[in-house]
Amino acid sequence: MPITLNTIKADLDSHLGENLVVVAQAGRKKVTRRRGTLTKTYRAVFVVDLDQDQNNFERVSYSYTDLLTKNIELEFEEM
Repeated sequence: MPITLNTIKADLDSHLGENLVVVAQAGRKKVTRRRGTLTKTYRAVFVVDLDQDQNNFERVSYSYTDLLTKNIELEFEEM
C-alpha cells in the first residue's frame, strides 16, 4: 500500500504528546537535530514544541510532504 499524506497524518495523530527528535536536511551534507514534543496536527502541517534548553525558538511546523519526500525524519523516543 503506498504511503499517502492521510496515512502520515493518521500515524502522527497516534503520537500526539510524545517526545521526538526531528532530523532535517539543512543543506549540503548538513543535518540539524531538534528535540521536542509533537503537539498538534492540522490538515497540511504538524507542530513540534521545541525544548528551550537547546533551541532559540519555541516551536516549529513541518508539512506532511516533508516526511513523504524524506526532507525530514522523525525519531520517537521510547517511553
